[in-house]
Amino acid sequence: MDAVRKDIYNSEIPDFCRDCGARLGGVCGALTPEQLTEFSRQTSRKVVQPGGELHGQGEPVHSYANILKGVVKLTKIMPDGRQQIVGLQFAPDFIGRPFSIESEFSAEAATNIEVCALPKAALEQFVNNISNFGHRLHKQALNELDDARDWMLTLGRKTAREKVATLLHLIATHIAPDKSEVLHFELPLTRQDIGDFLGLTIETVSRQMTKLRQEKVIHVENNRTITVHDFGRLADIAGIDG
Repeated sequence: MDAVRKDIYNSEIPDFCRDCGARLGGVCGALTPEQLTEFSRQTSRKVVQPGGELHGQGEPVHSYANILKGVVKLTKIMPDGRQQIVGLQFAPDFIGRPFSIESEFSAEAATNIEVCALPKAALEQFVNNISNFGHRLHKQALNELDDARDWMLTLGRKTAREKVATLLHLIATHIAPDKSEVLHFELPLTRQDIGDFLGLTIETVSRQMTKLRQEKVIHVENNRTITVHDFGRLADIAGIDG
């Protein structure tokens, strides 16, 4: 803890980065104060409203971004126009695949978000010149691969009840990381989005949410405000260890 506190208040760290919530958990944690100073010269902070697009599927890649606040929704559009949500990203996740020519997915703000954007050329220079930076990106890519495999299990084998509980557990884990007995958070997705993400109808999603509410596992207010009364019970229903 002392090392973390010392790093946050290190006078050599740029003011731009010192109060950043992604400073230690994201890719920037691999940088020395001197490297971070150079990094900050290349970056810019942006605020995007819900529904705003960070990049579209098939568009040339010009920049990348580190999520500082909020939730980003990744979607894939099929040739016939159907759209599928393929992932959610939270702070301090990194958006984009280094060295890609064009984006494979669309990235859209599911909530109010704040990102730290970095031009493509600058990021690739950092990857080539700073081994720890590239290592952080590689580690995050592997974590995303593990998450994708876990989500394949959710979609392929879990019941509707388990799917809804798994999604609530996922969101609660990232938005309210303090695993107290009672957690509060805003759902970043509509019922339609949840259905698309889980492969369920809106009616099924609503039915399962109602059952969780009746069992006093959660409380729902205004359709989007969720209170989890028992995080351990939610994890049990989702079939998640720990």
